Amino acid sequence: MKHIAFALALLLSGTALSCTTGVANAQVLTLLTEEYPPYNFTRDGVITGAAVEQAELIMKALGTPYVLDILPWARALSLAESQPWTCVFTTGHDEERHKRFKWVEPLLVDRMVMLRKIGSGINPAGIEEAKRFTIGTQRGDFSSTFLENHAFPKIDLATDIETTLRKLLADRIDLMVTSEKTFEAMRDEGKAVEPALLLEGKLYGFACNLALPDTVVNGMQTQLEKLIADGTQDRIFAKYGIRSHR
Repeated sequence: MKHIAFALALLLSGTALSCTTGVANAQVLTLLTEEYPPYNFTRDGVITGAAVEQAELIMKALGTPYVLDILPWARALSLAESQPWTCVFTTGHDEERHKRFKWVEPLLVDRMVMLRKIGSGINPAGIEEAKRFTIGTQRGDFSSTFLENHAFPKIDLATDIETTLRKLLADRIDLMVTSEKTFEAMRDEGKAVEPALLLEGKLYGFACNLALPDTVVNGMQTQLEKLIADGTQDRIFAKYGIRSHR
């Protein structure tokens, strides 16, 4: 609710994008995300997380009216692709998605990892051996594209990462794919998972609708780069127990 109130207050006061973006516009930017701690998640009814805090600082610096909402990932990604003035985050930037969006990045730099339940004994030596197992991930997640592109035959799709994790811990799937930083957060929370296989690295950021004006995208990029340069991004990471890999 605080995000909706913020956007309405800006609109009622006539606030537009700051002059640094070179555009005056009363449009409201919709920022969509998913339940994916520690980057974006709901705590006591409030959307928060390491990526959310960066998004809020970027919007505040620009003076851009915005609303923030959490949806299942596949729905959020679809809306960002089809609806003008809409971005989705924290989005893995891969070849398949590259031309479908305008990008603001990096909200983080990370690697993918396959996780196993501690004590499962599942230990694939590489991607080809991992294809023997049932692999869990989320519908619409970039990792599902990775699995499909590498012809994994047994992919289990869930709506969110918590469901995937529950399946892994209940032995309903053999492995799950997530980011290394998300694994570190799970480990720090005492989840009974461990790495089974490290995969490729990725940039993560905002994936914005192609109709979003370049002035807005460039303004967001400039503010994100400032957060990185002055150490704010790393301080936010530390707050959420995320280790910087830069």
